[in-house]
Amino acid sequence: MENMDDTSGSSFEDMGEMHQRMKEEEEVTAEAAATEEDNGEYGDFLGMKGLKGQLGRQVADEVWQAGKRQASKAFNLYANIDILRPYFDVEPIQVRNRLIESLIPVRIINFPQKVAGELYGPMMLVFTMVAILLHGMKTSGTVIREGTLMGTAIGTCFGYWLGVSSFIYFLSYLCNAQITMLQMLSLLGYGLFGHCMVLFITYNVHFHSLFYFLWLVIGGLSTLRMVAVLISRTVGQTPRLILCGTLAALHMLFLLYLHFAYHKMVEGILDTLEGPNIPPIQRVARDVPVVASAVVNATIKSIAAVVQSQ
Repeated sequence: MENMDDTSGSSFEDMGEMHQRMKEEEEVTAEAAATEEDNGEYGDFLGMKGLKGQLGRQVADEVWQAGKRQASKAFNLYANIDILRPYFDVEPIQVRNRLIESLIPVRIINFPQKVAGELYGPMMLVFTMVAILLHGMKTSGTVIREGTLMGTAIGTCFGYWLGVSSFIYFLSYLCNAQITMLQMLSLLGYGLFGHCMVLFITYNVHFHSLFYFLWLVIGGLSTLRMVAVLISRTVGQTPRLILCGTLAALHMLFLLYLHFAYHKMVEGILDTLEGPNIPPIQRVARDVPVVASAVVNATIKSIAAVVQSQ
């Protein structure tokens, strides 16, 4: 009986321990399940954040690569000399013919006249004008307080070429003229051939009448050539008048400016207008009594010599 009681007591204890263990296991399982749910929600949240971060990195990388490609393309554009070759690929005989044609106006307005799309001839003419203008500055004794003669000559010539070309191109855009910026640069550049001829002659042969004659003839021919081209590429009387009048005025006045601003004949023009700068005649004071006494003494001596001889 004692053994039975001991056995029954241990069996109850085992049942209690099993029940306790099962309860602990259920609690542990519940805690594990709750932990997994929390971890799942937190993992989903981290996944969204990671996805957003990865997307942001991809966008930033794409932007960086696009900027890098654009910068590389721009660098290659300016570094590659081959892109400038079509604008300077011209034969010398073509340049000679275009120089001659720049002084021959062609009256054709029914269809647009052809304009050379190259920059070799115009740029060489601008450099030639720089050399001629520098020669005129040196012979006229021009003094530049701020800067140098070379810098002034280059700035004047290139400033006129680029500035007036841009301004006339802007006006042609407003007037609906069929001309590009490259054609405008070429047209105005070849138009400087007449200016170079006039300045080279008048800087070495100093006659006002010769300058005005060459200004009207050679400068007028080169201006009429450009005006004829713009007329053929513009529609309407008012736009033609505005565009061609502006170009003609600027082109002819620029030649006057170059002649009278850096030429030693400016002093000659002032002398012509105001009269020669001759100093006034100054009277010299003389001692009249001394002169009279000397004449009297000489007369007395001559009379005394005549008397003694008789």
